Amino acid sequence: MAAKDLGNKFVCFKCSTKFYDMKKPDPVCPKCGSDQRESPANKPAEKGRGRLAAVPRVVEPVEPVAPAAGDGEEGEEGDEIEGIEEEEAIDDEEV
Repeated sequence: MAAKDLGNKFVCFKCSTKFYDMKKPDPVCPKCGSDQRESPANKPAEKGRGRLAAVPRVVEPVEPVAPAAGDGEEGEEGDEIEGIEEEEAIDDEEV
C-alpha cells in the first residue's frame, strides 16, 4: 500500500503518535482518541496577547535654508574657476 492510499499524515498534538487518517472525515488519533481538528495549532490567536505595536513617529519636514541672492551664486562660480585654473597649472608643470 502506498502512502497516497492512506490519506493525510498526522502527528497527534497530545501523544505525538504518527498516523494516517485513512481518508476518514475525522482525523482521530488511534492511540489516545483525540480529534486533530481541536489542536491548539489550528486555533486562531487570541486578541490582546503578545507585544504591543510600536507607535509610528511623526516626522516634521525641515525647510532648506536659502542662501542670500548675491552671495551664493558668485561664490560657487568663483570656486569653479579657481579649481580649473589650479588644474591647468598642474598640467603645465608636468609637461
